[in-house]
Amino acid sequence: MKKHILIVLSFFLCTSFIFAQEWQTNFEAAKEMASDENKPIILVFQGSDWCAPCIKLDKEIWSTDSFKAYAKDHYILLQADFPRRKKNKLSQDQTAQNAKLAEKYNKNGIFPFVVILDSNGKVLGQTGYKKIAVADYIETINSFVK
Repeated sequence: MKKHILIVLSFFLCTSFIFAQEWQTNFEAAKEMASDENKPIILVFQGSDWCAPCIKLDKEIWSTDSFKAYAKDHYILLQADFPRRKKNKLSQDQTAQNAKLAEKYNKNGIFPFVVILDSNGKVLGQTGYKKIAVADYIETINSFVK
């Protein structure tokens, strides 16, 4: 019985690594990766601990296995988070970098705000939270890249 449980647990751990998508937090590193891998960037402005639509977008789209699997091969993911709770506070450097990204790409302070960029940082399109299926959200994002 223990062996069976270990096999099942190992399977779930392995599949989670297969679908694991790394969210970048450094814009320059994301641009370099995008250039090296010839992929566009999905830049997400979110308030991870206070913005209800941001939390829904994460749960309904970003955290799904189907999105993770697709994004792994097609996009570089970049997160600009603006948490409010003290326990989630970011470093001063990260806070400053996110503010700089917001000055350039999210001047109206919309949350969540999703910006599709090329590897040079040129805006290809923008969207936000939509209550749609993952495949439809991917289709929306892909429409900016064509």
